[in-house]
Amino acid sequence: MSITALASRPTSIRPAMSSPRRYLIRMTGFVVVVAIVAAVLGPGVSSAFMANPALNGVILATTVFGIVFCFRAVLNLEPDIRWIAAHLAQRASGGRIAPVQPRLLAPIARVISEQQGELSLSPMALRSLLDAIGARLSESREISRYLIGLLIFLGLLGTFWGLLETVRSASGVIAGLDMEAADPSAAFATLKHGLEAPLQGMGTAFSASLFGLAGSLALGFLELQASQAQNRFYNELEDWLSANTRLSAGPQQGGYEIEAGEPVFPAYIESVVAQTAENLDA
Repeated sequence: MSITALASRPTSIRPAMSSPRRYLIRMTGFVVVVAIVAAVLGPGVSSAFMANPALNGVILATTVFGIVFCFRAVLNLEPDIRWIAAHLAQRASGGRIAPVQPRLLAPIARVISEQQGELSLSPMALRSLLDAIGARLSESREISRYLIGLLIFLGLLGTFWGLLETVRSASGVIAGLDMEAADPSAAFATLKHGLEAPLQGMGTAFSASLFGLAGSLALGFLELQASQAQNRFYNELEDWLSANTRLSAGPQQGGYEIEAGEPVFPAYIESVVAQTAENLDA
């Protein structure tokens, strides 16, 4: 019987869980640049906003909420990173696990609390934990993705609303125009007064498109940075858990090779061998 390895003893390698501060710096710098550009274009932006304060106010409020939510998605990674660092420090010093439980890494915290000694995972358990954490990370970004689409929708809604007002007002002006009047100046004054409503409708259309598209662009960049921060967190977490994963010998599994006709060890024998290796090392 030539089995390359029966089990690999997990090792507690300190993960290089980098802080998401670099992404926070990028996001903060982008928001500052946008604020500076808006301040420079202040008169034009304020006049565009006053074209329809109600609708444009809703668009700006949605943009601000999305910006806060994107920052929150990145900041929520910090407690889990600190929890991993505290857990490894306590394991190294022989202390107990901190009672404060993480939010994103709650499945891992439950597995660690049920085990004695160092963390040891099977490949199936590793896959299940990573899938659960990946689903939580993806769920935390669903609102920001929805807000990006909502801003585009609000911009289009304002555009069509303004165009409808323009068409309705223009048709009313044309219907009420009397070219047979004796005083041409009075007819021209009536036409000038009647064109105010169509122009206001056009202002609503273009201002809503402006604020909606600008807000979706800003949230798109912030959501991209939040996604990169979470993907980096997920990859580094996967590296740490992979270092604490027990690889079982099996046909075409884990990189081990078994000669033809050799029986595969049952699961309980593998666990006994792994526990024996830990006891011998101790």
